[in-house]
Amino acid sequence: MNKSKEPKFKSLILLPPPVVSKLIIIVTLIFFICSSLRHALFYSTGFDLGIYDQVVYLISQGESPISSFLGYHHLGNHAAWTVYPLGLFYRIYPDVHWLLLLQALCLSLGSWPTWCLARLAGLNRGQALAIAISYLLYPVIFNINLFDFHPEVMALPAILGAILAARLKRIFWFCIAIIWVLGCKAVLSLTVAFMGFWLLTFEKRKFCGLIALVLGIFWFIVVTQGIIPFFSGEEVAGVGRYSYLGDSVVGIIFNILLQPGVVLGKILSFETIKYIFVLFLPVIWGIFLLLQTNKAVLPNLIPLIPTIPTIMLNVLSEVSFQRSLNYQYSLPAISFLLLTVISCLAAVSPTENQSIQIESHWIIKLEIPKFNLRLPIPNFQYPRIIILWSTLIFLLFGNLASLFSYVGSFDTWQATNNAITHVKTKGGVLTDNRLAPHFTHRSMVKLLNQTEPDNLDEFDYVVLNLHHPWPDTEEAGIILFKSLQNNQEWQLNYQENDVVVFQRKEGMDNG
Repeated sequence: MNKSKEPKFKSLILLPPPVVSKLIIIVTLIFFICSSLRHALFYSTGFDLGIYDQVVYLISQGESPISSFLGYHHLGNHAAWTVYPLGLFYRIYPDVHWLLLLQALCLSLGSWPTWCLARLAGLNRGQALAIAISYLLYPVIFNINLFDFHPEVMALPAILGAILAARLKRIFWFCIAIIWVLGCKAVLSLTVAFMGFWLLTFEKRKFCGLIALVLGIFWFIVVTQGIIPFFSGEEVAGVGRYSYLGDSVVGIIFNILLQPGVVLGKILSFETIKYIFVLFLPVIWGIFLLLQTNKAVLPNLIPLIPTIPTIMLNVLSEVSFQRSLNYQYSLPAISFLLLTVISCLAAVSPTENQSIQIESHWIIKLEIPKFNLRLPIPNFQYPRIIILWSTLIFLLFGNLASLFSYVGSFDTWQATNNAITHVKTKGGVLTDNRLAPHFTHRSMVKLLNQTEPDNLDEFDYVVLNLHHPWPDTEEAGIILFKSLQNNQEWQLNYQENDVVVFQRKEGMDNG
């Protein structure tokens, strides 16, 4: 490229083409509608939508953001200080849909820096658009949108933006993006540190790499040894998922180093291989592309280095759902998986390889001289093939079926909405995990398994759906219902289709 034209080119790629802008708007609306539908049909949960809705509401009211679900200050929960600015939206109008809209926007917005990175790597506009679409079709992106709200979604476009800023040598914007990422979740400090090592060692962005490496390590120490224990009064919450390695962050790190056999056993397990295969499947065509063109594979897989902490944390966890694409735990790896296929696609130049001859846009012939074979294979350099592959994987692993399962509780939908209107004060509410997010604009709301049936002093209301209960607390709900029927301190205020609302009589008198 002509050096005189390079600055102009770099400026132009920061502006997404109209088709990418339209995609962001359309996908944001689709994501928002889907998550809002899930919430309206009572499939969102107290863990985690209720936690963050309550915290942001309390922040907007100038109150201490102590989650009644967790029992401690919000900063003791992942040290996610980036939720504080969200209180400004709740000051305008306190509504959980702000969180759902913000999540939808952040998830779709990642396609913009993805497109920019693809163009900066030298891909043509069609290929860059295909990569941006493949980002939006990544199953984890869609699935996490349907799983309540998690502040790390706000980090995803910032991670991609930080990489773009580093490659464009925009130090200020790189620092802003990194600081924001660190504030989204404590564990992201490991991703930032590994990203710093990658930038420093392989991308030759020494200053950016050093900043990310130092800030990542510093923030990890501060939050795990200072902020989280101070505000929660206990170790980092996730430590319990690695109990076989120790009961503290420091102990786990040491045991990982001192017990490589235990770690290796986890890494080589069938469950791990399955998880990694499914996680990489949407972008595995990048490796096939290198093999088809006889390009070196390993140099183009270097961008995977920052995925190591995310994948290792999920692999070593005793909790199997960390290895599911339906949850948020794999989200930090997505940016670097997309960056890897961008690298693979940019490395391929068919005119430089005599064994590949493009005979059509869709199919190419792979020559294997040793066996005298010419095999027709998909041409992954062609944008439509990339989009078709991404669509196929999305249909296989995207959580589309859940959208149809939501109608299962429609028979009690009206009764549940009516029950909500009978909670007229800001008094404490005891309910189940599905109903909890509809009562979180108060300082006290808990789940059935968080209290004893004979210790209800902190509650003014008990709301139950006995027809569609949360599975883990179904029996507890039945026991509590029978107990309150015979309790002189409580009155059955509403009952329809097995949806009930009990109110404390003293609270009714005060009201």
